[in-house]
Amino acid sequence: MEIDWLKPEATARGSVIVIGGRGERADVYRRFARRIAFDGYRVAVVENDSAAVVRVIADAQPDLPLTVIGSDSGALEALTVASANPVVAGVVVAGLLVADAEGLVHDWDGELDIRSACPVHRGVLSTADALEPGSLGQKSPVATAETLGLVDVPVLVLHGEADVLSPALDVVGLSSSLCDARVVLVRDGRHDILNDVSHRSVAAEIVQFLERLRLPDAPDIILRDQARALAQ
Repeated sequence: MEIDWLKPEATARGSVIVIGGRGERADVYRRFARRIAFDGYRVAVVENDSAAVVRVIADAQPDLPLTVIGSDSGALEALTVASANPVVAGVVVAGLLVADAEGLVHDWDGELDIRSACPVHRGVLSTADALEPGSLGQKSPVATAETLGLVDVPVLVLHGEADVLSPALDVVGLSSSLCDARVVLVRDGRHDILNDVSHRSVAAEIVQFLERLRLPDAPDIILRDQARALAQ
């Protein structure tokens, strides 16, 4: 299988594999992949298929740190991949599923509302090649404390505060099972948080996480708490 890597214009700083969620095809993450590649990373998008994920990991550039990003059901797959593959340096999970939400999705308009408020992303989702309509209503395995406890690499947990499919409070509570986690909630964010209204800010958060993986012993470049930073 030929792997379609989106490559940066400058020297690559790392490799990123994006695993889609239920029913999603690669086109859903085209905008997101371009943004991450613009910041210097090789990016490949794969559907949530374990065999495909294994193949793309094997094709990653071995001298670059490898990060796996997963959304929806792809988030749990990303965590599973990281626990089984020592080449994975870090994980980003978005829209992590923590409970069965069967019955929440009744029609296409309702699914769009659950997924995103971004008009551009909603337009992408409505195209023929983007995804299988109704996929959010399909049953999917959910994350557990035992699953998260197996992951020993840094994890960035990104979640929308307004995600009705996977409540943010439940995700925050479960994330305490990770040995090295940074949890970021997005104000008014919905389930497709990588492609929601705040996708630029979300991508920037991910890039900072990727930079930390490149230089694991270096402090964060962005100082969020200025008073505390000046007091040190």
